Amino acid sequence: MKIAFFQIEDWEIEHIKEQLAGHELFFSKEKLSAEALPEQRDFDIVSVFVGSKIDQAVLAALPNLKLVTTRSTGFDHVDLPMAQSMNIATGYVPGYGDNTVAEFAFGLILALSRKIYDSVDRLRETGVYSYVGLRGFDLQGKTIGVMGTGRIGQHVIRIAKGFGMQVIAFDAFPKAELATELGFEYVGLDDLLGRSDVITIHVPYLPSTHHLINMDSLTKIKKGALLINTARGAVVETDALVKGLADGILGGAGLDVLEEEGVLADEKTLVLYGHPEEHNLKTVLENHVLIDMPNVLVTPHNAFNTQEALQRILDTDICNIQEFLGKGIAKCPIPAPKA
Repeated sequence: MKIAFFQIEDWEIEHIKEQLAGHELFFSKEKLSAEALPEQRDFDIVSVFVGSKIDQAVLAALPNLKLVTTRSTGFDHVDLPMAQSMNIATGYVPGYGDNTVAEFAFGLILALSRKIYDSVDRLRETGVYSYVGLRGFDLQGKTIGVMGTGRIGQHVIRIAKGFGMQVIAFDAFPKAELATELGFEYVGLDDLLGRSDVITIHVPYLPSTHHLINMDSLTKIKKGALLINTARGAVVETDALVKGLADGILGGAGLDVLEEEGVLADEKTLVLYGHPEEHNLKTVLENHVLIDMPNVLVTPHNAFNTQEALQRILDTDICNIQEFLGKGIAKCPIPAPKA
């Protein structure tokens, strides 16, 4: 089999070679997309990361393709219906950094609630050793609203309990036994928004979760709440986010993901070559506004990024490929959207 890995790092290559010995392997540090197709295109299997875009054009350009795997939990960058229509199998990583992302989310919560970044920045930039104007608030006794009680959301709940927080949660498919086990309450989305001092998002990006936080839901948020998003940027409408912060509805935001973050990461290409129609330039500009807001922390899609998590991702991806080679189906196929 000819197997290609895109967005691969040097440390991963030797491990892949050991695990997939006997196959013809291709490695690239670049993303795979219609705008960045490799010269060699006769691959049987391709493995990508979230920066790649596996759409109809890419699938059509790889005529021998039998399997696409993504080294991520999110899979909205893979056109699943098109792959299925072309009889191309898929695989993903359903769980690799449950604790990893949850820990990062709480890093953002603590940085905002205790003004940790502001404290460090003041001392480093001005040399002023003073806590005046840096008063924060305790997490103990506050209510945290967890949107999504999958693997990551469950870890968030456990951590929140350790801080002595009251936990409420929203999920399209609530699990009563889980609520009993972890000691939290399921509520409707509007109720969660209205009661939470901290709102943290851990839902997948699906058509049903697109702009789940929007101009309408913004009006239901408890004044001064913190919003944390380590899931997918498009779960939050950027217009609403900017307005909520500017109007003081939100007390702050910790964002590891943004709408149109791919354009933000590659603005040189945008300037030189223009942009596809689907890219919302207003959103790109709003992202710059968010980055410059004093009560907003933006990190570059970094929540997954620990050595332990990356090793788990790679091992699961290799397992997906090995299972496909032996059984014709990945160990963890990308699931079809729920009705």
